[in-house]
Amino acid sequence: MNRTWRMLLFFAGAVGIACLFGIASGPLVHPRDVRNQYAAAINSATFAERNVTDTVSAVNFDFRGFDTLGEEFILLVSVLGSLVLLRMTEDRKGKVLRDALDPWRDVGPSDAIRLWVLAMIAPKVAFGIYIVTHGQLTPGGGFQGGVILASAALILYLGEGFTVFRDVISHPVTEVLEGAGALGFLFIGMLGWIWGRPYLTDVLPLGKAHELTSGGTIALVSLATGLEVAAGFILLLYAFLQENLIPVEKT
Repeated sequence: MNRTWRMLLFFAGAVGIACLFGIASGPLVHPRDVRNQYAAAINSATFAERNVTDTVSAVNFDFRGFDTLGEEFILLVSVLGSLVLLRMTEDRKGKVLRDALDPWRDVGPSDAIRLWVLAMIAPKVAFGIYIVTHGQLTPGGGFQGGVILASAALILYLGEGFTVFRDVISHPVTEVLEGAGALGFLFIGMLGWIWGRPYLTDVLPLGKAHELTSGGTIALVSLATGLEVAAGFILLLYAFLQENLIPVEKT
C-alpha cells in the first residue's frame, strides 16, 4: 500500500472516530429523567430486601452474583496463565539473580524513603481492609479493596527493591490465598444447597442496616473476592518483577 492509500485510510478512520466522539459527547440525560425499570427495581430492593446501602455491591455479590463468580475465575485463570508464561526458565534456575535496576541504585534508598515506605504500608493495608469489609455499606468491595491491598506490596518494592519484596512476600502462601479466595466464593454460594435452595441464595441473617454485619452473605463474598484479587495482583507483580532479574556471577 503506497503513501496515498495509507493517508486516505487514516483520514477515513479519523473522520469516523470524530463522528463517534461527537455523538458520545452529546447532551446526556439527567439522572432524574432516567426511566429504567431495572434500576428502579434494584434501588428499591437493595435496602428493603438486603439491608444494604451500596447498590453496586448488592448487584455484584447478590443479585448478579453468579456472573461475578465467572468474572473472578476469569481473573484466576488469567493470573495462572501469566505465571505459566513468565515462569523462570531452566537456564536461570540455581543462579544468583539481581535486579537489573541495582546498578542504578548504588547509593541505595535513603533512611527517609525507607521510613516513608514503612509508614505508608500500614495505612494502605488498613484502608484496603476497610474497603473490602465495608462494601455493603459504602462504595467499594472486594475488587476495589483487593487492588488497594496489592498496591501495598508495590510500595514495598519501590522503597526496598526486589530482594526485600521477595523475602517478605511468600510466593507459595500467596498462591494458596488466591485459590482460597476463589474457592471461598464458590463454596459460599453452596450454602443455600444445605436448605435445598438455589445456588448463591442468601441464607444468612441480613443483620441491621448500616451495620457491618448487614447483607447476609454479601460481606463474606466480598471478603473472598478481596482475598483473591489482592493475591492475584501480587502474584502478577511478582512474576513481572522476576522478569527484570539478571543472572550474576557468584563471588
